[in-house]
Amino acid sequence: MNTMYFTEEHVLFRQSLKEFLKKEVVPHIDKWEKSGDIDRFIWKKFGEMGYFGIAYSEKYGGLELDLFYTVILLEELQKINSGGFAAAIWAHVYLAMTHINKEGDHRIKEEYLTPSITGDKIGCLCITEPFGGSDVAGMRTTAVKKGDFYVINGSKTFITNGVYSDYLVVAAKTTPELGNKGISIFVIDRETEGVSATKLDKLGWRASDTGEIAFDNVKIPAQNIMGDEGKGFGYIMQHFALERLIMGVNAHARAEYALDYVLNYMSEREAFGKTIDSFQALRHTVADMASEVEMCKEFNYSITKRLDQGQYVVKEASMSKLLSTKMADEVIYKCLQLMGGYGYMEDYPLARLLRDSRLGPIGGGTSEILREIIAKIVIDKKEYKPAT
Repeated sequence: MNTMYFTEEHVLFRQSLKEFLKKEVVPHIDKWEKSGDIDRFIWKKFGEMGYFGIAYSEKYGGLELDLFYTVILLEELQKINSGGFAAAIWAHVYLAMTHINKEGDHRIKEEYLTPSITGDKIGCLCITEPFGGSDVAGMRTTAVKKGDFYVINGSKTFITNGVYSDYLVVAAKTTPELGNKGISIFVIDRETEGVSATKLDKLGWRASDTGEIAFDNVKIPAQNIMGDEGKGFGYIMQHFALERLIMGVNAHARAEYALDYVLNYMSEREAFGKTIDSFQALRHTVADMASEVEMCKEFNYSITKRLDQGQYVVKEASMSKLLSTKMADEVIYKCLQLMGGYGYMEDYPLARLLRDSRLGPIGGGTSEILREIIAKIVIDKKEYKPAT
């Protein structure tokens, strides 16, 4: 246990979570990977265990625990070898629910946050568009106010939980001519007339439902806007730090899982009369991988500590996602290689892990976009500040 960051209570929580995942989730993973549809009962069980409420106020049914409980949840979700299931969970808890919690008023929190914590409602966050990608300011979805309602038109894509969720947190332009200063955030019920979704077929993350969503004259009450009109871009940017750190933590955790698995394999696999973990070339490959995993993990823990203390860590979180996801891809690729032909077989975890990991440098801001953000901070001395 790293006592700089984790207490005995954290350790007990991790052990309890491991046992829960092994008993309640792992037996169903292969089914969900094939169907692309996670059974609703597991959401209720997560809610009953309090896992959705870790970071949220007791007022709405949460536990108000520190951010290292979130790290533990993320790490252990990566180690059951279903990036899709993990993504469905954390996209609900830390993408959709974060906006509900931070920008929603009391009514919205009671109507959406409380049932999200209990697992009775599932949410998704809708920002990315077919023509926008990482260019949030270039979104085309509009929300036009007409009396006591907004009418929303447009489309979103690559949305995790985009097909089976109960509500959608949607970014749309209320004043298109103002560019990124004209974006607002709304919460929309799935059953609202004019909302439709198409399921997308993916390389990895196959257990999660990733959707393309269309809004055709969707009429919602004006009270479903969250926060101030026109402040949505700032809200989105502010929460990107958490999302990027989450993806960095996910990356170091899945790389660590791959390394632990291959170390066990190497200790049993024999060639030329001895186990392959005794060959120097392979040992040195492992040494390099272990060092890279540990460096990223320690960096991510330090960022978690700072974020938990309320610091604005957009630079560090961007660096975390950039380097950790690259590291994870490389480590998992090498681990698969160390298993030879067995690594390529679907009966072993590395093939799925390799596919799932590839989303890391793409989702939540591509590595190319992150490099430009970091370059602006380091070279141009640009300062990103919290939304006020």
